[in-house]
Amino acid sequence: MSLGEFLQGARESAGLSIDELAEATSIRPGLIKEIEKNNFVHCGGDTYARGHLRNIAPKISVDAQMLIDMYNEEHSTESRKIHDMLVENNVTRLPTERKTLSWKPLAISSIVILAAIAGGQIVISNSKTTVIPKVSESKAPTPVSSPKVEVTPTVEVTQVPATSGEVKLTISATRGNSNIDVVVDGQHLYKGPLFQGDVKSFSAPTSISVYLSNAGDLDLNLNGEALAPLGERNQEVRKTFRAK
Repeated sequence: MSLGEFLQGARESAGLSIDELAEATSIRPGLIKEIEKNNFVHCGGDTYARGHLRNIAPKISVDAQMLIDMYNEEHSTESRKIHDMLVENNVTRLPTERKTLSWKPLAISSIVILAAIAGGQIVISNSKTTVIPKVSESKAPTPVSSPKVEVTPTVEVTQVPATSGEVKLTISATRGNSNIDVVVDGQHLYKGPLFQGDVKSFSAPTSISVYLSNAGDLDLNLNGEALAPLGERNQEVRKTFRAK
């Protein structure tokens, strides 16, 4: 039994429809249907897929770690065969067979070289000209520097006042997925994934603080006014909006 079939059976045993499970987990019904068909392509990667499984597990009375283990075994792109890793590091490449040189060509070459040297010495002694051979200097290979890995820093953004006596904030995952954490007047209101195409709205009389793991793919609207992007793609951003 595949992971998708197992999830479908557990959901039906729990007496939940797809729409009911979607409402309880904030996961789109269409994505749940794909997951139950054992298709995790549109989950956004291993991290988001595992996050969905953790959200689904308590709703269908299943141990989350068991679902994670089944996913890792069937679908995880992080599991790589040892052989593949060895091939990438040239460990398993077959050594090139060395050809054994025959002694006859070597002997003939030696005789030719000795004859050439002897003839050269005769010419030099007759012409009394000293010939200085030029030795070409081989340049050492230029070391190749390792590519630099750019790490996107976490940006702490200062508090910005809202435009009215109440803070109304809408977050739209327009261009990609992101994890968000929303704190309304000091209380955690939502913490979890926001998938491409999803929209969440929040309001508070005093303040709303947000954490965005992928600010560049999100659009924010504050009190009816669209805000400029808070950061770049895959950049972590924290920001607080306060009412005047």
